[in-house]
Amino acid sequence: MKIKSETPIEELVQEYPETVIFLSQKGIRCVVCGEPIWGTLDEAMQEKGFTEDMKYQLLLDINQLVNQKN
Repeated sequence: MKIKSETPIEELVQEYPETVIFLSQKGIRCVVCGEPIWGTLDEAMQEKGFTEDMKYQLLLDINQLVNQKN
C-alpha cells in the first residue's frame, strides 16, 4: 500500500489531490481554508470514531483509488 494510516494528511493532499473528495465523503476533512489539515490519516480516522475494520477498509479503498489514477 502506498497510503498507510501513518501517512500525514498534508503529504496525502499534495501527492494525491484526488483523495480530498474521497475522504470528505467519508467524513474526514483534509483541507481548511485551502490549507491541508495537520496530523496523520490515522489520527483523523480516530477523531471520527472509525473502528479498526473501518480503517482497514478505508486504506484499501483509498489505495485502490490512487492506483487507478496511476
